[in-house]
Amino acid sequence: MPDNESELLMQVARTLRRRWSAAYAPLGLTPHQARALRVTGEHDGLRLSAIAEALRISPRSATEVIDALEQADLVTRRPDPTDRRAVLVTVTTRGRRTLATLAAARTKEADEFFARLTDQERTALRDILGKLAP
Repeated sequence: MPDNESELLMQVARTLRRRWSAAYAPLGLTPHQARALRVTGEHDGLRLSAIAEALRISPRSATEVIDALEQADLVTRRPDPTDRRAVLVTVTTRGRRTLATLAAARTKEADEFFARLTDQERTALRDILGKLAP
C-alpha cells in the first residue's frame, strides 16, 4: 500500500478509471471518447477548440475523438452561426441516450467501489475531497 496521501489518491483514481473504462467498452467507447461526449453534452454546441481545451488535448486529437463520435452518430457538426470558418459540435439524440447510460454506469461502478465505506466515511471523504478540489 502506498505510504502517502497523494499516492493513495492516485491509486483510487486509477482503480475508478479502470472500472469506468470496462463499463464503457460494451458501448464501444474509449475513456477519451466518453469524456469528450460528456464535455460536449454539458454545452449546447461547442467548437472543437473548446473541446480540446476542456479535455487538455491538442486540437488534432480532439478532431480524431469527435470524428469517432460522429461516425457512431453520437455527435454532429454544424456551422457556427457567428463564424463561418468554425463548426459547433452537438450531441445527437442517440448521444443523449448514450450519455444517460454512461452516467448510470459510472454511478453503478462508483457505488460498488465505495460500498465498503460506511455512510459516515463516505460523507467524510466527500468533505475532505471537496476541500481539496479546485
